[in-house]
Amino acid sequence: MLENAFGKDAGKKLLKVALTHPSYTKENNLDDLGNYERLEFFGDSVLKLFTSKMLYESYPDYPEGKLSKIRSILVSDYILSKIAFEIGLDRLIILGPAEEKQGGRKRESNLACSLEAVLGAYYLSNRGKCIEGFLDKYLKPYIKDIDEHFEKYNAKDILQQYTQGVDKTLPEYRTTGVLGPAHAPVFEIEIVWHDEVLAVGKGKTKKEAQQNGAYEACKRLGVV
Repeated sequence: MLENAFGKDAGKKLLKVALTHPSYTKENNLDDLGNYERLEFFGDSVLKLFTSKMLYESYPDYPEGKLSKIRSILVSDYILSKIAFEIGLDRLIILGPAEEKQGGRKRESNLACSLEAVLGAYYLSNRGKCIEGFLDKYLKPYIKDIDEHFEKYNAKDILQQYTQGVDKTLPEYRTTGVLGPAHAPVFEIEIVWHDEVLAVGKGKTKKEAQQNGAYEACKRLGVV
C-alpha cells in the first residue's frame, strides 16, 4: 500500500516504528523508542522542508508571510489526515486496544503524526526522491485551492476573530448527529452563536465538519 504511494519501501524496521502509535508501546510496557514520536518529530521538519521548496518554486512572487500562511494549512492535521486516508494509512497504524476502541484509527492527529513519521522513515532510508514524488502527487493539488480559497480553510479562525470582535464571545460547535456506516461516518455539526444556529457543517471528521460549517457561517455573516 505504501509502496504504491511512495514508489519504494523504506527500511522495514523504521517503517514499523513509523506506524506504531504511542498507545501500543505504553499498553504493552514497551520502550517508548519503539513508537513513532521521534520519527514524527523528524518527519515534521522533512515535510516542512519539501513543502517550503514546493511553495517557493510555485509562487516566485509571493512574500514570506503569504507563503507561511499557505504552508501552515498545507501541513495541518486536517490536510495530512485526508491524505493519510487516501493512501490507506488508517488501516496500517498499530494501536493499543484502548486507543482502538476510542476511535484512534480515524483520529486526525494520529493519522497526521503517523504520516509525518512515515516521511521521516523514507528520508532516513535515502528515499528523498520518493518523498518528492509523493508530495507532488498527493499534497501539491491542495496548493492552488488553498491559495484561491484561503477563507474556506481558515474559516474557524476567521469566525472566531469576528465574534470576538463583536462582543468577545465565541461560537459553539455542537455535534448533532453521525450519519452513515461505522467505517465511514459523516459528522453533522451546528455552529451556534448567541443561541442561533448560523450554519450546519458535514464532514468525514469532526474537524472537517466544523471547518465546513464555519465557512458557511462566515458567508452568512458576510465575513467572507
